[in-house]
Amino acid sequence: MMATGVLPPRATGLPVVGSMLAFQRNPLQFLCGTRDRYGDVVRVQIGPLKVTLVSDPNLVEDILVTRNRLWRKDKFLQTTLRPVLGEGLLSSEGAFWRKQRRLAQPAFHRDRITGYGEIMVDHALRLAAEWRDGEERDVHKDMMRVTVDIVAHALFGASVGDRADEVAEALDAILTVVADPMELFIPMLKKLPTPQRRRFDRGVASLDGIIYGLIASRRKASAPSSDLLSMLLLSRDEDGQGMSDKQLRDECLTIFLAGHETTAINLSWTWDLLSQHPAVRQTLEEELDEVLGDRAPTPADLPRLTYTANVISESLRMAPPAWSMGREACEDVILPGGWLVPEGEGVWFCPWAFHRDRRWFDAPNVFRPERWAGDLHKTLHRYAYFPFGGGPRFCIGQAFAQMEAVLILATLARAFRVEVREPGVPETSVTLRPKHGITARLVRRARS
Repeated sequence: MMATGVLPPRATGLPVVGSMLAFQRNPLQFLCGTRDRYGDVVRVQIGPLKVTLVSDPNLVEDILVTRNRLWRKDKFLQTTLRPVLGEGLLSSEGAFWRKQRRLAQPAFHRDRITGYGEIMVDHALRLAAEWRDGEERDVHKDMMRVTVDIVAHALFGASVGDRADEVAEALDAILTVVADPMELFIPMLKKLPTPQRRRFDRGVASLDGIIYGLIASRRKASAPSSDLLSMLLLSRDEDGQGMSDKQLRDECLTIFLAGHETTAINLSWTWDLLSQHPAVRQTLEEELDEVLGDRAPTPADLPRLTYTANVISESLRMAPPAWSMGREACEDVILPGGWLVPEGEGVWFCPWAFHRDRRWFDAPNVFRPERWAGDLHKTLHRYAYFPFGGGPRFCIGQAFAQMEAVLILATLARAFRVEVREPGVPETSVTLRPKHGITARLVRRARS
């Protein structure tokens, strides 16, 4: 029997397809506009999907934290990501997810993550050595490559270095398909042998070959390495059981896909925003000159790189890589306020919209890193700003990603000024990629 409650007001749309065309034209504009027109809770139809858009941080907290066990991952993840990632931390559910989270957590402890800071800076310095004064480059491609190199090194050690190009190409092939909204709205497309789908299949097979090969070599090794794969191999649950090769594969592929993509996108938008706000860039450079001088950063510098960290926080606010999140009701759920979400239907909440809501942020469309210098983190509702999700399923790699973004930005901005030619255009795929990359002119900085 359906639980007692009231269905939220329904957004107007076309017969059969509902709001799908408006959503596909501009998802960000659609989500923000629908909130402004109908309020914080509104039910929309997008093709075959019926979802409730939620724009109240109290409701997001109820979904992600207070009653998180009433929800599972949404249709998008179930139908598009799970076939790729298997039962990794991003896609698994219930008791199995809780067991995997406990097994993986020690590998992502903040003290252990700090040990990867040297790897992050080393790869950023290698990129800086490739950059030339006055040249034009797509810095988004550069950010994607440097973060692939870092996560490959941290996860597998130097052994994957000679196959970095193969890894990058495979990841791109996978994400191109996963990012295609038609794969969600028209499931039968997954069965068609299109060139894009064949490239996807080759990408998955390529990564599987690399990952399973490295797992086999690690199991045969006489002494463990210090990379994340070795930590996962050594992890044991309360019954003394470790992960199977399939479980390790799923976790490694999840780390690969999530671990490099989001940080690369965060940095790409950061370069774009800094170029549009020269006063912010100057303040950043002054901090880097004062704290670092002529040397590269280290994790020990992080407590003093406060403005650099604020630049990253503000970039995550204005252009969150995870621009939209969702859940699906395991049963009829009554949200606070009496709104009913029927079993099997979803809820969506859009960090992009939350982060640009003037109820939570003064001048929300202005890039202003200094807003984070005071008590905003303490006074702001926890779910008015949530670039890494929240609740028990918050991003396990948050500390890794935040340190990586600050260290890469500090390393490169200390040496070069990145002058973006044209502002990036957001592409709402799985993540908020810049649609045409970020083309910029590099100018070597001269310090007195």
